[in-house]
Amino acid sequence: MNIAGENIALPPLTHFLDHVETLVRQRCNEYFSQNGATEAAGQPSAMGEQANFHISLPTAPGVAFNWFEYSLLGIALAAHIQPQFFDEIIHKNLPKAGDFPQIGGVRGKNFRGFLPTGETALFLLAGSDLEKRLIVQQFFGTEHFFYKKHILWLEDAPPGEPRMSGKIILSPEFVEWFTTGKVTPPAFSTEFPARLIETELSWEDLVLQPDVLAQIRELETWVKHNAVMLRDWKMHKRIKPGYRVLFHGPPGTGKTLTASLLGKYTGKDVYRIDLSTVVSKYIGETEKNLASLFDRAEDKDWILFFDEADALFGKRTNVRDAHDKYANQEVSYLLQRVEDFNGLVILASNMKSNIDDAFMRRFNAIIKFPMPDERERESIWRISFPDAVTFESNGNGKPMDLPRVAARYELSGGNIINVVHFACLRAAAKKSSMVTWESVKMGIQREFAKEGRVFKDLG
Repeated sequence: MNIAGENIALPPLTHFLDHVETLVRQRCNEYFSQNGATEAAGQPSAMGEQANFHISLPTAPGVAFNWFEYSLLGIALAAHIQPQFFDEIIHKNLPKAGDFPQIGGVRGKNFRGFLPTGETALFLLAGSDLEKRLIVQQFFGTEHFFYKKHILWLEDAPPGEPRMSGKIILSPEFVEWFTTGKVTPPAFSTEFPARLIETELSWEDLVLQPDVLAQIRELETWVKHNAVMLRDWKMHKRIKPGYRVLFHGPPGTGKTLTASLLGKYTGKDVYRIDLSTVVSKYIGETEKNLASLFDRAEDKDWILFFDEADALFGKRTNVRDAHDKYANQEVSYLLQRVEDFNGLVILASNMKSNIDDAFMRRFNAIIKFPMPDERERESIWRISFPDAVTFESNGNGKPMDLPRVAARYELSGGNIINVVHFACLRAAAKKSSMVTWESVKMGIQREFAKEGRVFKDLG
C-alpha cells in the first residue's frame, strides 16, 4: 500500500489497518531474524519513512502528517476499528506461541484485547534503533500538535514505571472522525459539563438599549474578524487569542439569548456551562471536569457561556480549612484556563458585585443588561405574543392596553415571556385564540409571587 503524497480527505480505514499490519510484520521479521529465530510469514516491504500524508481533520483540511505521525494514528486507531486486530496480527507473526513483551501493550478493564502503549509505538516505528526511539518519544511530548490539539497522547503510567508503558489514547472525537467522517456534538456528562444551546429567534427579537446592542455588535465583530488579525496581520505576538466578557444583570434580561444569537449569526456552537451545578455536584472533581471541558473545546471555534458564574468566580474566601484552600485553587485554575482559551468566553452573573474584583481586570469587556424600561417592555410584549392571537380586556370588549400594562408592571423580558406562555396556554385550553386580560393578570401575579413582590391590579 502506498498513499504517500495523495490528498486524502479521509483515508479508508483499510489503509490504516494495512499499514499497521505491515509494520508488525516487518518488525517481527527483523527482530526474530536478528535473534536467530525463523522469520515470520510474509514479505517485508519498504518502510517509506520519507512519505507524507495529507489528511483532513475536523477543523483543518489537508493537514500534512509525516510517516511517523501517520503510523501513530494507525496504531492508535486499529483496536477501535477491529477489536482483535493486534492479537491476531501479533500471533500470526510470532515464530512460536507465547507472549512477546517487546511489543508492549496492555489489557483494558472492560476491553480484554491488546491495547497499544508507547512501547508498542517504539518497537513498531523504531525497533532497536536508539536514535529513532528518541525521535518517536517526541511525538508524545507536550510541544507536539498531537498533544496541543488534544488528538493523541499517552496515559500516565503507574508510579515508578517507564513513561512509555502508558496506553496510547486517541481522543474519542477523533476516533469518531476517522471512523465515521463526522463529529457529533458532545453530550452532557461529568467529563463534559456543558450543553449546546440554540435559538430560532433573531436579533430583532432581542430588545435592549442601543448602547448595550452596540457592545454586543462589537463581540460579533471580534468573533468574525479576530482570526484575520491574528493570522494575516501577524498580531498573535501582541494580543491573546481569546476574548473574555462579563454579562451582568437581573435574571431574564437577555444574557443567555444574546449568547445564543452570537453563535447563530457567526456560525459558532455555543455551549452553556452551569457552574453552580458543576461545583455542587462534582465537588472535589471540578478541576478535572473543567480541564476535560477546555481540552475538548480548544480550537473548535466554540463560544463557552458560563452561567451563574459567581458560583465559582465570587468573592474568594479566607482559607479556614482544606475545603476553602481547594475551592480557591479551583478558581485560580479556571481563571487560567479562561485566559488561555483561544475563543470567546462569556461569564454571566446576576450581580456584578458578586464577582471578585481581582477577576474584573481580566475581562476584555463588561456588559450590563439592565431591566427593560417602559418603552422596551411594550416592545417585548408586542413581539412575544403570536400573530394568531387576539386580545380582549376584562369582558368589556376593548383591546388590551399593552402600553398601560408595560407602564404599570416592571417585568424582565423573561418574566414577560412566561406571562405570554401562561396566557396563551389558557386560551388554547379553551380552544380559542383570544387572550383575556384576566389570563395576563394571573400570569403577572404568578411572576410577582416568584420574586416576593406585591401585585396591584390596573383597576
